Amino acid sequence: MVQVTAAMVKELREQTNAGMMDCKKALQECNGDIKKAIDWLRQKGLSIAAKRAGRVTSEGAIQCYIHPGNKLAALVEIDCETDFVAKTDQFVQFARNLAMHIAAANPICIKREDTPAELIKKEAEIFHRQAKESGKPDHIIEKIVDGRMEKFYKEVCLLEQPYVKDPDITIQELLNELVAKTGENISIKRFARFQVGVKAEND
Repeated sequence: MVQVTAAMVKELREQTNAGMMDCKKALQECNGDIKKAIDWLRQKGLSIAAKRAGRVTSEGAIQCYIHPGNKLAALVEIDCETDFVAKTDQFVQFARNLAMHIAAANPICIKREDTPAELIKKEAEIFHRQAKESGKPDHIIEKIVDGRMEKFYKEVCLLEQPYVKDPDITIQELLNELVAKTGENISIKRFARFQVGVKAEND
């Protein structure tokens, strides 16, 4: 069993912003392996997020990001359970980073269930036609279409997008980590992205 040192705990804390005791526990569970400990903390965040999911979020904040040059901007509303959490540095920083991510990554919707049905149909038809034209048999075509649709959802659904500041994690995982840190249910309610000369999807 690897001895967990204060330096190891400090390194993990700097990488994850998790609590000291959580970092120590993660390192103990993962025999001192930093990478595995990070995954362990993310799984903990996922389970806490699932437990909190049904709780009412009636507080929150709206944050914005304006890109240098004033030609690109994003607004996002993040809701939580209490005004206290809405005012914490962690919450505010998350909301600001999310607004910046939205400006950069240009998602269409928050989760795949919100993806417009017409867009899903259109993309699936394009993928099906491309696979058919390549001469693939029908049973292979369906698998190809399913795979490309999964990739499509990861590109357009905010929660499934890789975080622009750390592509190794998704926005959903980033949100789960915040839920674990605050102990509250937190939800992304809505967002808007503005770019000079470009018509918005819902205009």
